Amino acid sequence: MSLRVGKVTLVDILRTKSVEQSISDTEAPEHRLRKRLTAVDLTVFGIGVIVGTGIFVLTGQVAKQTAGPAVAFSFVVSAIVCGLAALCYAEFASTIPVAGSAYTFSFATLGELPAWIIGWDLMLEMALAAAVVAVGWSGYFASLMSSIGLQLPASIAGDNPVVNLPAMIVVLLLTAILVAGIKLSSRVNQVIVAIKVAVILLVIVAGLFFIKAENYSPFIPPAQSTEQVAGLKAPLIQVLFGITPVAFGVIGIFSAAAVVFFAFIGFDIVATAAEETINPQRDMPRGIIGSLAICTVLYVAVSVVVVGMQNYKTLSTSAPLADAFTAVGQKWAAGLISIGAIAGLTTVVMILMLGQTRVLFAMCRDGLLPRPLAKVHPRFGTPARLTVIIGIVSALLSGFISLGALAELVNIGTLFAFVVVSAGVIILRRTRPDLPRAFRTPLVPVLPILSVLACLYLMLNLPVETWLRFVIWMVIGGLLYFTYGYRHSRVAARQTR
Repeated sequence: MSLRVGKVTLVDILRTKSVEQSISDTEAPEHRLRKRLTAVDLTVFGIGVIVGTGIFVLTGQVAKQTAGPAVAFSFVVSAIVCGLAALCYAEFASTIPVAGSAYTFSFATLGELPAWIIGWDLMLEMALAAAVVAVGWSGYFASLMSSIGLQLPASIAGDNPVVNLPAMIVVLLLTAILVAGIKLSSRVNQVIVAIKVAVILLVIVAGLFFIKAENYSPFIPPAQSTEQVAGLKAPLIQVLFGITPVAFGVIGIFSAAAVVFFAFIGFDIVATAAEETINPQRDMPRGIIGSLAICTVLYVAVSVVVVGMQNYKTLSTSAPLADAFTAVGQKWAAGLISIGAIAGLTTVVMILMLGQTRVLFAMCRDGLLPRPLAKVHPRFGTPARLTVIIGIVSALLSGFISLGALAELVNIGTLFAFVVVSAGVIILRRTRPDLPRAFRTPLVPVLPILSVLACLYLMLNLPVETWLRFVIWMVIGGLLYFTYGYRHSRVAARQTR
């Protein structure tokens, strides 16, 4: 007996798509993506999307306001939380090497409606993130141009431009690269990632010569209560349980971890390229876990250097690394750091759009969105139509809309995806224990449960207004599913034959 609401039954909306059918769909000629990527490509993709402004900004911000010199511990804690989710992603991506990442994984374990919800959630995360990062890219680009005597007009590249032209141009250029093929995208990404990692390493090595031991004392400053935030801007955990966040001390390290966690967001996007990987069973786990490990080392090294160069109480919150070098008389580093930031943000925008198109590609191929959009370009082997649509939408968002207040939606969307994937590993182990798994998440179900709890804790630290916007977006997605996706689902069509 099934629960029925109108003509829609609970059995219908929770119908799953078998792993075998998901893999079979990748062989259809008009929807077949070309396998071109290796473990190195995937690792560099991960580094490309994870390392952005976070390494240049968040380090000083959380050291000054929340953790003190112990900010390095906060990065380690965040890396452990991300690592729990990464192990779950690695199992899924190697078992179901199909485009779509968390959307595809959810369809195989939780059912069609939960898969739609997670796909709709990822759409919000990646499209909005690409536009937000493009705006940040424009700011660094304008600053670099100004430093060499080329002042861009405020109307096209200022703090409040009429149209943010540099942001739109970089999005459209990256769209063209993505249309031209996954291997070209990978090569461009490798070159730019090499530049930004070289800049980061040079800054770390140069900074070592200006470290003062007294700046590390006290390494963990005494704990102090932070001022309560009222209204919709208050963290949900404060509203529900009356818990006021604490700065500094051991608890401050964990509070800071909730902030710097978002510097790691992006490794999950590696999973969206599973269908284009030559040997996904072997290379997806290496790419996901390898990129996260490398970025953790870079983040910890930068944080140790910056708090050693300048006392944490005097760190800048807008450009801490550049200002730390300026404070020790090394102004040359400011321009170098701007180049590193521009390179970093370029790859972030490109890979976010890559991930977005692959999620939408999987949803269109399943009929939950218009299926003709999933057609692969005969020459380039990419979902060209979807890539162009995503590029235009991202360009318009970055060019005309102020997105600062909405940036936290990216965070809640990512954490929600982590929760679903972690839970999905437990479910698939029970429903399909027979599936061959090239990589197995250790300590199931304990590790996935810890991942779920850790992500939920970080979600509770987000403001109430972020939760409200997230719920509204999900309601809109639900309406779209029942008016279009439910009626055009290919899984439903197969089951009624």
